[in-house]
Parts: sequence; structure tokens; C-alpha cells
Amino acid sequence: MKPSLHTLRNRAGMQLTASSLGGIVTSLRVPGPDGRPGEVLLACARPELHHANGYMNAIIGRCGNRISRGGFAIDGEFRALAQNSGGPKHSCSLHGGEKGFDQKVWAVREYRAPEGPALEFTTLSPDGDENYPGNLFVRVVYTLSEANEWRIDYLATTDRPTVVNLTQHAYFNLNGGASDVSGHFVQVNASRYTEVDAGLLPTGRVPSVEGTALDLRAPTLLGDRFALARKDRLLRAVGGGFDHNFVLDRKGPGLDFAAFFADPESGRSMEVWTTEPCVQVYSGNFLAPDCPARRGSKYGKHWGVCFETQHAPDSPNQPSFPSVRLEPGQVYRSTTVYAFGSLEDACGDDDGCGCHGHGEGCSCGGHGRREDR
Repeated sequence: MKPSLHTLRNRAGMQLTASSLGGIVTSLRVPGPDGRPGEVLLACARPELHHANGYMNAIIGRCGNRISRGGFAIDGEFRALAQNSGGPKHSCSLHGGEKGFDQKVWAVREYRAPEGPALEFTTLSPDGDENYPGNLFVRVVYTLSEANEWRIDYLATTDRPTVVNLTQHAYFNLNGGASDVSGHFVQVNASRYTEVDAGLLPTGRVPSVEGTALDLRAPTLLGDRFALARKDRLLRAVGGGFDHNFVLDRKGPGLDFAAFFADPESGRSMEVWTTEPCVQVYSGNFLAPDCPARRGSKYGKHWGVCFETQHAPDSPNQPSFPSVRLEPGQVYRSTTVYAFGSLEDACGDDDGCGCHGHGEGCSCGGHGRREDR
């Protein structure tokens, strides 16, 4: 089946274009403070280039992130997985194996959801696909709300016990890729992170971010953290920036605040809300310096940030982590919302602090996030 491109538009001027190849988003244009739409995602010149350039803007599955030990055991049966990342000393399975969901051509349906225009992606991952057990039916829906939100709903069912951990590998840059993200601010609602070994595989420990470069509980300038990378072992170990799984400080079930992202130069801001327990924050540390961008330009290291909402890496091998096991008769459900706005709205005049979404000590908590989802 030949890949196809599909475009959604809401009444406010937000526009999303995605390919049936991997659900890859090739363009996401959002109105800025001046009302004019602008790009907020990186993208390669063609969808087929996205896999080799950091899984850019694609659906990730069956089981996102890294899986250690050559695979995992389920009901006493060991399922060996492709070792497609990490090198000879620290090999692991990454983002679904040699041919994960980002390389599948999905069936696509456009329709109008109550919240706004929507794209539905569906696929059947057969029993034994990348050696995962069970026939897995997967449905992913992209919706654009009239409040300039990109909502992603994931659903999956199986006919045999299996493991599932779906996410989106979108690379956000609120200046449209005109420069790297050193001038962006980031905040993550997490007081703990998943510790990893030299192969970037979880040790099973979940220490506090207190006193580390991973303490992003207040809005933090990314350029300042990148400058620490040569000296700080946590940043240096993952290529000189962030590639860490943060355990969110959730208040309960349903959508909860995960992260805040802002670019003072463009005046744009973004909130991340999710039903997931974790978010992997990745600052494009391994993007090649000649990454082929749209319109003939190039990206490089630190040109975008991913907020991959998920269960923790290596969960099938970590009994102390929340389970990613899916049983027949159960329905896997997950939702993530990327909500866009302006810094003026995020930290408005009513607060009187003048921090524009990134000052410490702000009475709005740094960004005036909505609490009514």
C-alpha cells in the first residue's frame, strides 16, 4: 500500500499534515501571538527519511523505548527481540525493533470528532511481528481542537498476553527550526527520574532529581543545561543533553500536567498533558549535523525536543515499574495533549511578575497552566 498524506485544519488556523507511513507528522502549523500560523515541529524533506533521523514525528510501538536482556519473558516464555541499538557491549531493542510502527503503512480515515477535525490511523500487528506475541489491533487518532491543541488517543487490543507501550516521537521547536532550542525554556512536572547504566538501560532505581541537572521542576533555560554537559555525568552520558525518563508527579487518573516548553523569541508556549506515568525528554543529542530538513535546510544537535509520554523504559524486565502487559479482553488506552499558546497568555499581566513564562518565583507557577482538563 502506497503512503498517502492527509491534512487537518481547525477554525483558528492550526494545521497538521501527516503521512500514513508511520503516522509521521510532516507539518504542524500553529497560530503565534500575532495570529499568523508558524511551524512548531522539525521535519525531513520526505517522510521516508524520518526513520533514519531519530524516528522523527512518528508513532512508536509495539513497545517504545529500550528493552534490555535480549528480550523479555511472558508467562514463562522468553521472546527474543531484535538488538537494533546500543552497540556490541550494550545492545538492546529500541522502539519496536528493526521494523517498528514508524515504518508501517497504516490505514487512515479523516472525520470530524466533537473536539475538531481528526485523523484515525489503524493497523493490525500480527502475532510474531518483531517476535512480540499476539495479534495486536492498534488505533491512533490525531485531533486538532479549536483551542489549538494536538490531541493523540491510543487504543490497542490483543488476542494473547503481550506488552504494549505506545508514544509519539515528535521533535518540537517553537521557532520553526530557524535555530536550535538553546533559547527555549523547559519545565517537567517530575521529582524523580529513571536511573540508567552505561548502556542507557534502567537499573531499576528511581532517584530524586533534587540537586541534579535533571531538576526541571522550575522553568529552565536549555542552553544553560547544555553548557553543563561536559562536566555533568548525567547529561554527558546521553550525548550532552537530555535523554531521560522522568516519573511524573501525578495527582491521580486522567489527564495530568507533564511539561511546559516555551520560546521567548517567537513568544510561543506549549503544555504537555498525559494519562501516562512518565515522559522521556530528549533534546536531539544524536541528530546528525546534516539532518535533511524541509525546504533544503539542515538540522543538527539540539535542534528539537521530544516529550515522549510513556511507561518507563524496559518495563517488561522491571517488575517494580508499572506494568505494560496487555491481556485479551483488556483495552489499552492512552491520551496525550500538546496544547499551544503564547507566553503572554501563559504568564499574563494579572500576575504582575513580568516573567513571561520562565521566571522563578512567579506567582503563576511559571506558566499559568490550566487546571481544568
